[in-house]
Amino acid sequence: MKQVYLDYQSAKPVDPRVVEGMTQYYSEAFGNPSALHQVGDVATEALEMSRKEIAKFINADEDEIIFTSGATEAINLGIMGYAFRNKNKGNHIIISEIEHISIHNIVKYLEREGFEISKVPVDQFGKVDLQKIERRITDKTILISIGMASNEIGTIQPIREIGNLATERGIAFFTDAVAAEGLLPIDVKKDNINLMALSSNDLYGPRGVGVLYMQKKYRVNPMIIGGGQEKGLRSGSENVPGIVGMRLATEIMQKEMNSEVKRFKGYRDRMIKQILEEIPDSHLNGHPTDRLASNAHVRFDGIEGESILLSFKDLGISVSTGSACTSKTLEPSHTLIATGLLHEEAHGSLQLTTGRFNTDEDIDIVLEAVPNVVSRLRDLSPIYKSK
Repeated sequence: MKQVYLDYQSAKPVDPRVVEGMTQYYSEAFGNPSALHQVGDVATEALEMSRKEIAKFINADEDEIIFTSGATEAINLGIMGYAFRNKNKGNHIIISEIEHISIHNIVKYLEREGFEISKVPVDQFGKVDLQKIERRITDKTILISIGMASNEIGTIQPIREIGNLATERGIAFFTDAVAAEGLLPIDVKKDNINLMALSSNDLYGPRGVGVLYMQKKYRVNPMIIGGGQEKGLRSGSENVPGIVGMRLATEIMQKEMNSEVKRFKGYRDRMIKQILEEIPDSHLNGHPTDRLASNAHVRFDGIEGESILLSFKDLGISVSTGSACTSKTLEPSHTLIATGLLHEEAHGSLQLTTGRFNTDEDIDIVLEAVPNVVSRLRDLSPIYKSK
């Protein structure tokens, strides 16, 4: 049985070229960048070269790159670190209703610490309305956090317009760019982004490495206290092999992103078109055009996404029903509910995300399987009635 992987949004394999380039930093160039000797100097050089190249990837300056253990830590440092650092200026934060679950949990914590949180609703496609953000701004607002794109339904947000609004009102703008990196060009200067989280693995680099981009004039409180690495903002010996891996991944991505995105769009559009045409009572989740090239997110009346997932698992096909970070709960996706779906509608969703190592054959296999799986599950469903 050929194994087909269409869950690239939850985890990506590390590119073999990245693995090859990392190897020497586990054995030969294994030094600690804080050590004042030649082996340490080699590690320091690799660290700073990586900082420079990753900065170039997003049009930032190299001293605006802070390495972390991953995107979640970068998000904590960016949002929570900024909130506590600037609490004397205000205690109000604005997010969208469809932010990643990690951000929702962070702001729940901040509410217990005396901060006020406003959540901006989205339209039926998961898009944020700029005017609704503006109406929620008060004289106590210190931070706006809107993700660059939804990691579930793939809808792309008007980041530049939000960045311009925040700049005009003198408010810091944070964006979680994890779902979008490698699929959309990122320019922190043009988009007026002040704080941003990136993940190595979402660029086909190793896990356990992330970045907080922080514009020079902004300051955050550290979340981890220790030896003072990363300007005192992220203590702990730097993961040099992982950081080198992230740098190599960005270099590959800069060269290959345009061709990859074109290929992914072909896969995406083919899957959406064929599924909606061949399967009655099927629907597209997310924006019909302003969506990530790799994301096809559909729902089917009368069945549950978990049943589809398990049926595909038996066929050797790996797919998802939504965010991997919320898959351990039986609650429907907060993103789908925010777009106006009923609980039973949200439960019937299927997320197909493609990536670098997919082939036309993979798409053929999935498209052959979907109608059969849906038909069988509907035959077993006590609630499905064809229209």
